[in-house]
Amino acid sequence: MNSDQFEGKWKQLKGSVKQRWGKLTDDDLTTLSGKKDELVGKIQERYGITREQATREADEWARAASSDLDATKESPYTTSGSHRS
Repeated sequence: MNSDQFEGKWKQLKGSVKQRWGKLTDDDLTTLSGKKDELVGKIQERYGITREQATREADEWARAASSDLDATKESPYTTSGSHRS
């Protein structure tokens, strides 16, 4: 997920961020406003880890969260084939 996609999906992702990184406060999440690099900085600060480790964790989480969001977009009423009358 690139930075623009990350920002665009931020409202949907905030709950998942809070669940994954419980040390981040609601104020942190509001302040971040979907900026991935700022999220990495906050993770680094709150958990006392290196920037590289925080980036790696954020990237892994973002891939999983993106997959989850994509899966929820699919309606149970759609099929892989197209049916036209």
